Amino acid sequence: MTIAIIGASAGIGLLTVERALASGHQVIALSRDTSPIPDHPALTKVKGSATSVADLKGLIIDADAVLVTIGTKKKKGTTLFSDTAQALITAYAETRSKAPLLVITGFGTGESRRYLGLFMKLVIRFFLRDQYTDKTRMEVMLAKGLIRWEIVQPGILTNGSHTGNYRVQSSLHKGMQVGRISRADVADFMINQAENPTFLGQHVAISY
Repeated sequence: MTIAIIGASAGIGLLTVERALASGHQVIALSRDTSPIPDHPALTKVKGSATSVADLKGLIIDADAVLVTIGTKKKKGTTLFSDTAQALITAYAETRSKAPLLVITGFGTGESRRYLGLFMKLVIRFFLRDQYTDKTRMEVMLAKGLIRWEIVQPGILTNGSHTGNYRVQSSLHKGMQVGRISRADVADFMINQAENPTFLGQHVAISY
């Protein structure tokens, strides 16, 4: 299958590219800077923006699944996530694509904020508030504007190795625990879901 990955040059995005290629897929990788992405015969690198409708249309039209792994170092006033959501909604409408859209945000957006542990509550409150506010906007916009979506909410990200062994929680409940998970295992989950999207229309928390 052909997997499009938006935000593919670093972190989870780059690991997802590598995981998809290792699994034998064709990959279209979009990033503002594609130089960190190693060349591969099954890989097409596209230099572009996650907020550009034109760039997204060119990506989506040939994809069997679309994965969004964008991030930003901007902590104050970012609108990257909601701007990307609007561009995606428009691009999907104009291409009439039916490809499932899998989007990484983070546990602590929307209703999941009420189920955070104290440490992450403080981290988000003092350092990542605007990012998580905009990620929440993104989730709401995509849920209203698209049919085949899945929101992936990892816990605290680490640079640990791939294990393939993690917990998946698709409902919020009292006493739930969402702890650490490696970026490599988030990438593994993303490719597994691209191949077989079993949580469409749901928000899914993943951690060890």
